[in-house]
Amino acid sequence: MNKRVLGAVVTVLALTLVGCSGKASEDKGDATDKSGLKTGQGVTDSTITLGSLTDMTGVYASLGKSVTQAQQLWVKETNAAGGICDRKIELTVRDHGYDPQKAVAAYTELAPEVLGFTQFIGSPFVAAVEQRIDGQDKGIVLPQAWSASLLGSPYIRVIGATYDVETINLVDYLLTEKRIAKGDKIGQVYFEGDYGENALAGAKYAAEQAGLTLVEQKIKPTDNDMTAQVAALKQAGVKAIIISAGPRQAASLVGVAAATGFNVPVVGNNSAYAPQLLATQAGPALLKDYYIAASTLPIGDAGPGPSKLAKAYAAQYPKDGLDNGVIAGYNAASVFGEALKKACESKDLTREGVDKALLTITDFGSDFGISHDFSDPKAPSTKQSVIMKPDAKAPGGLKVVRPATIAPAAESYTVK
Repeated sequence: MNKRVLGAVVTVLALTLVGCSGKASEDKGDATDKSGLKTGQGVTDSTITLGSLTDMTGVYASLGKSVTQAQQLWVKETNAAGGICDRKIELTVRDHGYDPQKAVAAYTELAPEVLGFTQFIGSPFVAAVEQRIDGQDKGIVLPQAWSASLLGSPYIRVIGATYDVETINLVDYLLTEKRIAKGDKIGQVYFEGDYGENALAGAKYAAEQAGLTLVEQKIKPTDNDMTAQVAALKQAGVKAIIISAGPRQAASLVGVAAATGFNVPVVGNNSAYAPQLLATQAGPALLKDYYIAASTLPIGDAGPGPSKLAKAYAAQYPKDGLDNGVIAGYNAASVFGEALKKACESKDLTREGVDKALLTITDFGSDFGISHDFSDPKAPSTKQSVIMKPDAKAPGGLKVVRPATIAPAAESYTVK
């Protein structure tokens, strides 16, 4: 995360907590119904209320919209099937617009009212309230972020490979395809802060294991023109580039490289792509030699999970396009739903009961290409990554070029 952003978030958090009425820390107490089911915050005799802290109007608006609508679709389907534990699911959504003050205020507002959160976009914002989540609120939070710094919390649970592991798998793909070899230089353009630096840690480990030299180019999230970075990497003689930034930076980097005759493969983390890029001037270059990794199949895959979801989403939101945010959002809501079902079976729908239930889930989500294990809060739910390539003909703009795989270097790597 951007350290200046995090500082601002922490400051805002402190002010928010000082100025709040104490509602967030209010203990409403648990109750037990006639059937012996324990319930707590966010649960009534007829409803289970979950929270969604998203970005519908800021820098990740496209992702936030897809994630949120997919989760609303999951709620609709779940309720149509009878709900969970004889209760309907309600999803309370707050758009923070990727603004620190709004994000913290939204968490403060919803924390006392919901059982947990099916999404929280923005790792700086999640990190800013982590101490409160772990020490006071103790409700499950499923962030739409993959930084290793979020591991270790019993309540903040990362779904998928963390950025460092994902980057190791990307480097392994280049090695396996013989696009790079021992002794080569590879470049990495990365955001300053948590996301980029976590990806950098993985790249350094992969480079060391494979006998590669890593050439670094740090950028800010506000840097949109990658001309200088491409020139520096070209001069350094790198044979491939890793982009650990946003879609806009990826498009600029790939487009500038192609325009200057710098024809090397570029690989990116899951946050470094959006199908809308294919309609830009960088589209042809992205289609040629660009690859990204993620911990699910793409929404356009012919497998039963993605194809069923794509059909249902298109029917519910016919005016909106498909992207991988749809799978990410639906998958997260489904994980929470599975924990709720197990908690119901154990007669404990309190926050503590749902947390214990989540720890028992060891094989979830195979319909979307990868099984996830939530039994260890200190580890990502998987070390596998699917490698994909942009494809203008595929729904969602991606096709699989390598199925879910763990690189040998990722197997031996210790996530920190």
